[in-house]
Amino acid sequence: MAGRGRIAVVGAGLSGAVIGRELALQGYKVEAFDSRDHIAGNCHTERDRDTDVMVHVYGPHIFHTDDTEVWDYVNGFQTFMPYKNRVKTTSGGAVYSLPVNLHTINQFFGKTFRPDEARAFIEEIADTSITDPQTFEDQAMRFVGKGLYEAFFKGYTQKQWGCSPTELPASILKRLPVRFNYDDNYFAHKYQGMPENGYTDMIGHILDHPGISVHLNTTFAPAQKDDFDHVFWSGPLDAYLGHAFGPLGYRTLDFERFTFDGDYQGTAVMNYGDVDVPFTRITEHKHFSPWEEHKGSVCYREFSRLCGPDDIPYYPIRLVKDKDQLTQYVERANQETDITFVGRLGTYRYLDMDVTIREALDTARLFLAKKVENAAMPVFVQSPV
Repeated sequence: MAGRGRIAVVGAGLSGAVIGRELALQGYKVEAFDSRDHIAGNCHTERDRDTDVMVHVYGPHIFHTDDTEVWDYVNGFQTFMPYKNRVKTTSGGAVYSLPVNLHTINQFFGKTFRPDEARAFIEEIADTSITDPQTFEDQAMRFVGKGLYEAFFKGYTQKQWGCSPTELPASILKRLPVRFNYDDNYFAHKYQGMPENGYTDMIGHILDHPGISVHLNTTFAPAQKDDFDHVFWSGPLDAYLGHAFGPLGYRTLDFERFTFDGDYQGTAVMNYGDVDVPFTRITEHKHFSPWEEHKGSVCYREFSRLCGPDDIPYYPIRLVKDKDQLTQYVERANQETDITFVGRLGTYRYLDMDVTIREALDTARLFLAKKVENAAMPVFVQSPV
């Protein structure tokens, strides 16, 4: 058994980096393990050699939060530049603004509504017979009616999740607002921005502490747990437990990268709502750094599909079948000792970056408090179920 004070963090992304640094600051010896050849996980950014564009290698990550401590935390390791996410969508041969706002409504219906008129109109076309929406489709039909639902939500959602919106829970749509003004800022959070030199540089600074050593291209085996005082596991929960109850369901993304000499689409994100277009969106990465100027451009066409055993998991599906499996995994995991499952993969939850950092800070602080109390650290600080 290892001596007290040796910590393993599995995964050198946001969760592992933040937990590792907080514990290293308190004198713990931390070893971070990552199976990839780089830090930062799916937030990884790198400069394109030909265009010098900062590319979000695993798809765009846009930082937004109302958590002042988290905002101050990330700004301690990187200068965050102002950035507002203004998404456009191509549907039925026209380009519209998202989220659905007063401009979208007026353009789609050929109207010049004021806010109160638009609100009354949407309520008139919404399906008010749906009093307790259970599915994504129910929720959309109740909120915006058939026309807007089919133009902006139905096809995109079917491509993103690989199933009919009638099979998805209503809760997914609750994250998509409808606005009765001309505000096209996709997020409503107080703090929004992009790290000036990319997320990998930021996470590199978080990990830059003499008490932290990083092992890349290194897979941490569960059998290594006994070599450490405690393990923080941010990899897939089901993988740690040997897929004992079958693989949990994830969606993965494929990216078709292409370059363009100039400005390809004039915006960072262009969604494609029509189901006959096979990709969900095109992202143009130089627009994620609007303070920079680049003649050339790097773009990704983004395709969503079911995650296979050799794919990178992105979004937990969390349908009924997956939740039943998850309950089994949580019960098995709770029998473990000296390990805490953290992050998006470790807790099988969709997490924005700011929530990931908040939970990592809280987890590290709880660990330190438990050590003072000589009490056991829980297997899950945030329950997956």
